[in-house]
Amino acid sequence: MKQAIKRFAIPVVFGVLALSGCGGEEKAATNGAKEDGKQKTFTIGVTQIIQHPSLDAAFNGFKKALEDGGFKEGKNVRYNIQNAQGDMNNSQTIANNFVSDGVDLIFANSTPSAQSALNATKDIPIVFTSVTDPVGAGLVPSMDKAGENITGTTDSHPDAIRKTIQFIDEQTDAKTVGLIYNAGEQNSLAQIEKVKEAAKHTDLKLVEASVSTTAEVKQAAESLVGKADVFYIVTDNTVVSAIESVVSVANEKKIPVFTGELDSLKRGCFAAYGFDYYDIGYQAGQMAVAILKGEAKPSEIKPEYPKKLKLVINKQAAEKQGIKLKPEWDQMAEYIE
Repeated sequence: MKQAIKRFAIPVVFGVLALSGCGGEEKAATNGAKEDGKQKTFTIGVTQIIQHPSLDAAFNGFKKALEDGGFKEGKNVRYNIQNAQGDMNNSQTIANNFVSDGVDLIFANSTPSAQSALNATKDIPIVFTSVTDPVGAGLVPSMDKAGENITGTTDSHPDAIRKTIQFIDEQTDAKTVGLIYNAGEQNSLAQIEKVKEAAKHTDLKLVEASVSTTAEVKQAAESLVGKADVFYIVTDNTVVSAIESVVSVANEKKIPVFTGELDSLKRGCFAAYGFDYYDIGYQAGQMAVAILKGEAKPSEIKPEYPKKLKLVINKQAAEKQGIKLKPEWDQMAEYIE
């Protein structure tokens, strides 16, 4: 995730509280008010740690919720979109620039993006999504209470990891589970701890391989060949960005790949208990709408878990990874080809 930044700002405007001033003094204008007889145009700063399908889908859901809430791009909202290219330093620079520019609201798409935004401002409203552990990341005090200027949606369903480990234990012949993750991502560490806790209630053994960049992912997967009967890839930004590297090793060595999000199934993984990132982006967008309309402050909107969880199996991946589908799975899962 330490890559050189190529910042690309796609101008777009969203808003919430009109913020003015430099040097940290941000003044909120009346939400939705007209200025000099004209409808206010809001600017939303969009910060994303890296580009991959899940995060992109979350942003699409966010924009759709804003549109459904009456905020039309090019009419009364525009977006300033920035991608940190996997670099935390870039992420902080992006957040600092949003504060200097006086955006009305920051949409932070990933844990590092949200942490950078909160480091940069305690005044501008922040709505996050694709954050695995908002409490552990220091964004909110609890899942029952938002921060003073921050709230959002998590990409960790309370039952997803437990159900995945249970499925591996009860529905496969696996004895060992290979975990590949970036130890520098707080969201990944939180998930790995949950995997370890879930595995305590089974006979499964865990083997781990850590990476720091996408370039290391294939080598990490290869290092687990002969040690792991299955791979389980949690929602780690670094590894998911290079999931095809894991899949190529898995297909060659006939190792099933379980993942923490559904989008990776389309990229060759076998199965996932997950939800659509579009949906949690949409939930976050609904929060932004309430803020922009002046109906609620961020501190008044509780963080939310994904509302839907389902098991999805990729039939083609099953064949390539040497898995024979069981009839009883028909009642448990949805299938994709």
